[in-house]
Amino acid sequence: MELWWLLSTLAIIVLLLLSAFFSGSETALTAASKARMHALEKKGNARAALVNRIRENKDRMIGALLLGNNLVNILASALATSVLIKAFGEAGVLYATAVMTMLVLIFAEVLPKTYALHFADRMSMAIAPIMRIVIAFLAPITEMVAHIVRLVLKLFKVDISVVAVGNHVEELRGVIEMHDGPEEETQEQRAMLRSILDLADVEVEEIMTHRKKITMIDADLAMDKIVEEVLESPYTRLPLWKGNTDNIVGVIHVKALLREMQAQGGQFSNLGIETISTEPWFVPESTPLYDQLQAFRQRREHFALVVDEYGSLMGLVTLEDILEEIVGEIDDEHDEMVAGVRKQANGTYLVDGAVTIRDLNREFEWDLPDEDYSTLAGLVLHESEMVPDVGQSFTFFGFRFDVVRRQRNQIILIRVTPSQGGK
Repeated sequence: MELWWLLSTLAIIVLLLLSAFFSGSETALTAASKARMHALEKKGNARAALVNRIRENKDRMIGALLLGNNLVNILASALATSVLIKAFGEAGVLYATAVMTMLVLIFAEVLPKTYALHFADRMSMAIAPIMRIVIAFLAPITEMVAHIVRLVLKLFKVDISVVAVGNHVEELRGVIEMHDGPEEETQEQRAMLRSILDLADVEVEEIMTHRKKITMIDADLAMDKIVEEVLESPYTRLPLWKGNTDNIVGVIHVKALLREMQAQGGQFSNLGIETISTEPWFVPESTPLYDQLQAFRQRREHFALVVDEYGSLMGLVTLEDILEEIVGEIDDEHDEMVAGVRKQANGTYLVDGAVTIRDLNREFEWDLPDEDYSTLAGLVLHESEMVPDVGQSFTFFGFRFDVVRRQRNQIILIRVTPSQGGK
């Protein structure tokens, strides 16, 4: 009799250990980092590769783990009930229920799963070889169970075969928002990572330099006048126009001009502006930034002119403009240090109307929409459905907008007051 008690107790302990193994394995395999496992597999880690192969068929993995866990839990409970009934009679059922509930909860569920959550990557790679064998051994039963589950779900008109795979981009965005660390540094990193994902959704029109801000050269001017205007400009590439500013005939590069001047011994009279300039490159305003970046790389160009659907000049876009969308503002010795945003002591912001919504969202981590407009002035005009007067105030999206300055129908300056939770 004593031997039977000893063997039964040992069996219950072994079954609880197996239950802990299945519970911890389930948590580890589902919580292990997909990105880290993929990176380790690329480096030649066989255990990480095995984890990835196991997780490719999630139905079979989960089915095997749950089947194994339920088998050992039920067997352990039945064995404990049998032992305690022999010891205490009918009351043994209650004792077995209470004891096994506590043992399973603490030692077979909470403890192994807590450990697995904290060491998911390490544990998943450690148990992967064993789990491969377990999954293969239980595969016939799990396949049968999965088939029964699908049939039952179909009775309720639920077809799991048409359930879409999760949006990996949205998952990545969620991971970016969870990125934590020193506030200023982390904010910059989050902004860069968000901007990379947004390149395919942002059009050239939203970041281009508007035509009214472009320095252009009249090709009909005298050569000495052209040279003077080029040298006075802070830019290295300048569009050339003839007749009217919509008729762009070329782009002049300062270095090409200086090289030709050197070749001509500094004589302007022998220079021909058409021979120095290059063919202008026009791109549609609706071109996504990702496509434009690839086009810059393929053509080895840094400069393109933006036109609308009618071929009218809208502005220009450079490689630096796209890079600034990713890394933030890049200032050099020729840039005007005008941010367009001035924070006030009372927590409000004086913002130029031409400042883009994307720049504001990026800088202050606001969440203003920019689908129907690109600038702050455009937001106020679109949402108010009117051309507001100076002094008028509006509240949209949790922000207050006060029109401070207006020139004709153009809003020049706006005071922005964030909501209580804003920065």
